[in-house]
Amino acid sequence: MEAAARAGAPRATRCLPASTAAPQQWCPRSSSSGGDRARSPANLGLLLRPRLRLAPSSATRITGGGLPPVRNRGSRVECAGGRSSAEHVGVSLVGEDRVLEMSSTVPKSANIFWHDCPVGMTDRQKLLKQKGCVVWITGLSGSGKSTLACTLGRELHTRGKLAYVLDGDNLRHGLNKDLGFAAEDRAENIRRVGEVAKLFADAGLVCIASFISPYRRDRESCRALLSDGSFIEVFLNMSLELCEARDPKGLYKLARAGKIKGFTGIDDPYEAPLNCEIEIKEVDGVCPSPSDMAEQVVTYLEEKGFLHE
Repeated sequence: MEAAARAGAPRATRCLPASTAAPQQWCPRSSSSGGDRARSPANLGLLLRPRLRLAPSSATRITGGGLPPVRNRGSRVECAGGRSSAEHVGVSLVGEDRVLEMSSTVPKSANIFWHDCPVGMTDRQKLLKQKGCVVWITGLSGSGKSTLACTLGRELHTRGKLAYVLDGDNLRHGLNKDLGFAAEDRAENIRRVGEVAKLFADAGLVCIASFISPYRRDRESCRALLSDGSFIEVFLNMSLELCEARDPKGLYKLARAGKIKGFTGIDDPYEAPLNCEIEIKEVDGVCPSPSDMAEQVVTYLEEKGFLHE
């Protein structure tokens, strides 16, 4: 009797989990009576993730109900609103009278507003008893940038000062892992680092950035992000001969053998700073000790008032 009753009852269609290979659509269910209105995705609350429609230049809207055919005409997903992909990269999800926009990297941004918080840079500096700045260490590969950065970070730590090191190779493991070493990639690499360093300085930290950063224009762009005096450029002026003789990573050997293209100092230029705050030179063909170099930078920070309120 119970079996017969179950057989006569309408059977519900079970929704597939999002991880299955079947198309992700809302799951219709049978009406319990003829008087019930038709159930829609909005009524059932079963709007699942929509498929993305790709377009090379025209604005694309993605609906969550009846899914339009997918057009594989490009590799970028675009945002509704008439903006081209060169201006904005994102996704617009059109739901029940709502549009959710998810923006990603954008060279030009619209409809955004700066939001001030009650706790500002001055408050953070008072808390830390120091002033935020960026110590930008530049020079050829093998000139001692990373060594100086870490030694300086340790020295500041022993003095009770908060610092953070941004190292070129380390950031290419994460934030900048999508970038190579072509000129445009190098420029974007430094642009991103400059913005991150600016945030660290705003937080009240001594941000130590260790990058070859071979192009003068890119370094000056980073300087322009900070207030006057809080960008300290440290030039490790070591000769190519000294750096190549040291070659701690074996990169010069690979570059000379033609296995690395566009290597700074070999087949790509390094533009030395014109007006750096600190210049550290080799002495009798020898690079100064890490502690001596760090002490020189610490002295500058002390004199300029960065290590106290």
